[in-house]
Amino acid sequence: MTAIGTIDRPLTHDPLKQALMSPFAGTTSEQPHGSATADFITAGAITSRQNRTREMQLIPEAMARAHMDDRMREADAERHALRLVSARRMQRRAERVSMRARRALAMAVMH
Repeated sequence: MTAIGTIDRPLTHDPLKQALMSPFAGTTSEQPHGSATADFITAGAITSRQNRTREMQLIPEAMARAHMDDRMREADAERHALRLVSARRMQRRAERVSMRARRALAMAVMH
């Protein structure tokens, strides 16, 4: 759109002076929805943008940190399980070797 005062081309580029993007802004038929009108009060724009607190801005970072903690816990559990499986495998192998050695010793003593 090339008309002045549309969403793509607002009357002003200052975000604090732009109209709110809500259906209750009370726009007229000659002004497109979301454009800044002459009787628009900038205090409403300032207060509407104050709801983004630092905690809200850090929510994605906290979620990513929790996700990474879960992944690290899963990886540690997987490593622990793999170590346990390999330890049991080596124990069975050692028991087989021990039994083979006993059998060989018994065969040597009997002959």
